[in-house]
Amino acid sequence: MSEPLQGLGFHPPFLKQGSVIGITCPSGYVSEDRVEHAVKVLEHWGFEVRQGMTVGSEHYYFSGTDVQRLDDLQYMLDDPDIDAILMGRGGYGLSRIIDDLDFTLFLHSPKWICGFSDITVLHNHLQARYLMPSLHSPMCGAFKPETEPEDHLKTLYAALTGESIYYHATPSTFNRFGKADGVLTGGNLSLLTHLMGSASEVDTEEKILFIEDIGEHLYKLDRMLLTLKRAGKLDNLKGLILGGFTDMEDTERPFGQTVEEIIWDKVKEYDYPVCFNFPCGHQHINYTLTLGMMHKLIVTEKGGTLELKR
Repeated sequence: MSEPLQGLGFHPPFLKQGSVIGITCPSGYVSEDRVEHAVKVLEHWGFEVRQGMTVGSEHYYFSGTDVQRLDDLQYMLDDPDIDAILMGRGGYGLSRIIDDLDFTLFLHSPKWICGFSDITVLHNHLQARYLMPSLHSPMCGAFKPETEPEDHLKTLYAALTGESIYYHATPSTFNRFGKADGVLTGGNLSLLTHLMGSASEVDTEEKILFIEDIGEHLYKLDRMLLTLKRAGKLDNLKGLILGGFTDMEDTERPFGQTVEEIIWDKVKEYDYPVCFNFPCGHQHINYTLTLGMMHKLIVTEKGGTLELKR
C-alpha cells in the first residue's frame, strides 16, 4: 500500500472526446447484459470503453475472488491510458481489498473514480489519504434505454467533462435555512460508519456532508447517526445534505420516529444549513456529485440548491 501524500488537493483531468473509461466490478456480481447498455451510452457520448475481467465474472456473492477483484481494479488504477473508472455495481466487497491497493501510479496519472453505495469506501479512502476528488455517481445498472435522455444521468457526463453543475432539492419542513461554502464529502451512511477508525474514515471537519442509505431499519438509522454524532462527525459541519433514504423498515414494535425526525433529532442543536430531499442515492433519480471539491449550498423556503465551485 502506498504512503499517504496529504496536500495534493488537485482533481483528475476532465475527459474529452476519445477519452478512455474502464469498467470494473470491485464488489458484488454484475451480469454482462447489465453493463451492455452502459457501454453503448458511453460510446455514444464519445468515449472509448474497456471492460475489466470482473464484468460478468462471479464468485458466490462477489464479481470474483478478492484477488481477482483487486487485480482488476489495480490494473485500471495503474493504466495511464484509462482516464476514468466506472464501477459496474456496488453491494459489498471493497473494504476486503482497499488496504491492498497501491495508489502510487494512480497519483502520477489520476483518473475519475465513479460510483456510489459500496464505492463510498474508495471515495473516502481517496479523500482521507490523498485529498483526491471523485464522483459519487450512477453505475452501469442505471444506464437503460428509457433513462438515457434523463437529466440525472447526463450529470455524469457533465461532471466527467468539467461542465457547470447546479442542483435543486424540493422544500422540506425539516430544512434549516442558511448558506455554506465547503468541500463536499460523504456517501452511503452505513459505509461511513463502517469506515470509522480506519485509514478511510470520513473527515467532516468544516465540510458539507452528504449522506444517503437504503434498506435499513429505523433503529439502525438512529444508531448509525448516533455513531457519527458521538465521534464528533456532526459537530463542525458547514452544511448537511440528506439524499434518498429508500426502503426504510420499521420493527414490529414501532420505533416512534420517521426518517426525517430521526435525522433532525441528531442535528437540531447545531446552526448549519440542513437540506432534505436531495435527488441522489439508491433511487431512480441519482444525480452525480463531485466529492472532494468546493460547493456552495443554499437552503431557503424554496428548497435547497447546490453548486459546484471551480
